[in-house]
Amino acid sequence: MGSTSSGRPTGARDRDDEGRARNARPRDGLGRPLPYGAEGVARQPEGVLRTPERSVVEAQELLDAGKPFHAHEVFEDAWKSGPEEERGLWRGLAQLAVGLTHAARGNVTGGARLLRRGAGAVEEWASRGGRARPYGMDLGGLAAWARQLAGEVERGDTAVDARARAPRLRP
Repeated sequence: MGSTSSGRPTGARDRDDEGRARNARPRDGLGRPLPYGAEGVARQPEGVLRTPERSVVEAQELLDAGKPFHAHEVFEDAWKSGPEEERGLWRGLAQLAVGLTHAARGNVTGGARLLRRGAGAVEEWASRGGRARPYGMDLGGLAAWARQLAGEVERGDTAVDARARAPRLRP
């Protein structure tokens, strides 16, 4: 077996400590893979157990830093580790963050679709007996933000700057 210029064996798969396939390529601030050996942004650790309040704070910090892909990872951890009755909330928030990610990457169709899907998910969660302001978040305001941004993305009004267009999770 040959090797790449980065020293990685050709055809070898990246693996985590448990042997699961994981892409170890560095990533940029929007989660796009960079070439091996390039300097990337530190990845968000996966599988971290946080309180819901901590998840909101960390996700907002990442959104404010222009890293919605990383915020999506925080929401995904909450979705996968949280109580069953809150999974729809966290999944919807993850969709909003990844929708912003795709919009900032220039993926018009995917960005708009995920922003609208996330808006619908958080509204549905709130209407099914959830709360309109769980952990201080304004779900109605987030849904409105997402739909407005989806429309702007589809119209091609402007390139999306993830940092400048980051939502406020808590008013």
